[in-house]
Amino acid sequence: MTRLRLPDPHPGSRILGIGVYRPARVVTNDEICARIDSSDEWIRRRSGIVSRRFAGPDETVITMAVEAARKAMAQAGTDPDEIGMVLVATMSFLEQSPAAAPRVAHQLGARAAAGLDIGAACSGFCYALGLADSLVRSGDARAVVVVGSERMSDIVDPRDRGTAFLFGDGAGAVVVGRSDTPGIGPVVWGSEGARHHMIAHDRAWPAVGETPRAGAVLRMAGPEVFRWATRVMPEVSREALRRAGLDVHELAAFIPHQANARIVDAAARSLGLAPHTVVARDVVTSGNTSAASIPLAMEELLARGTLAGGGPALLVGFGAGLTHAAQVVTLP
Repeated sequence: MTRLRLPDPHPGSRILGIGVYRPARVVTNDEICARIDSSDEWIRRRSGIVSRRFAGPDETVITMAVEAARKAMAQAGTDPDEIGMVLVATMSFLEQSPAAAPRVAHQLGARAAAGLDIGAACSGFCYALGLADSLVRSGDARAVVVVGSERMSDIVDPRDRGTAFLFGDGAGAVVVGRSDTPGIGPVVWGSEGARHHMIAHDRAWPAVGETPRAGAVLRMAGPEVFRWATRVMPEVSREALRRAGLDVHELAAFIPHQANARIVDAAARSLGLAPHTVVARDVVTSGNTSAASIPLAMEELLARGTLAGGGPALLVGFGAGLTHAAQVVTLP
């Protein structure tokens, strides 16, 4: 029997570099409150959010992804011809076809790279990171660019008191490459599709022949999502730690999806983190940036010197679908 020739596998992969793009425009709670029945004090108490960034006309899902990825590639010292795959995690890219990732790859100069969009909402970065790890370890790609890029301001109703204050825009990217020792732990992921209605658009695309949809926006059952998230985050986090062979007290950082400061704090308490473990709270000045939130939060901790590279960090995402994912990584 003729046997297939397979790529040479590698013992592990790791994050080699990280980059972000934050839109120029800062939007305060007072600006949000001008359109909803709320106050700065109520928003801070409810979410911990003080401000967020909104993208301008020239700051698109693609352009923000490209800028973040370029920075990550520069930090990693990765040339475009080394990139075998570009994965773009997004829930706010409004073009159904073609996908964003091939265009991002082209603008990065990675003309031969495969390109794929990941539609796992706020879990998208963790999903894409798990796929990138598998691609590199299998030998199918030498290096993979993973990007979370979102313009949530395009899909949120600015007059919806339940969501308008939560979301922001931005992009974060990492380069995943080969490593003699594993730097990305096993991914723990799943979904609960029976609850998909808890975070969802309020209407579908129009039927064939109808006029294009107008004003379809994201709606969320806030209290139900809070209860679900505070249950599922500790569960998948503990399993990710178990599979990585680490104790919770060995973590240098806890970097969860930046949905809401109350959810972040509740999960941190439930896990029983050690006093030295740094908890990411980029949500305070970035809001909920969906698939971009974890790399944005990771870069913020590293950039301001709160963390040194080389330590273990627990990443956990959760969002529409309902999807969830977690893994332990070695910080770049």
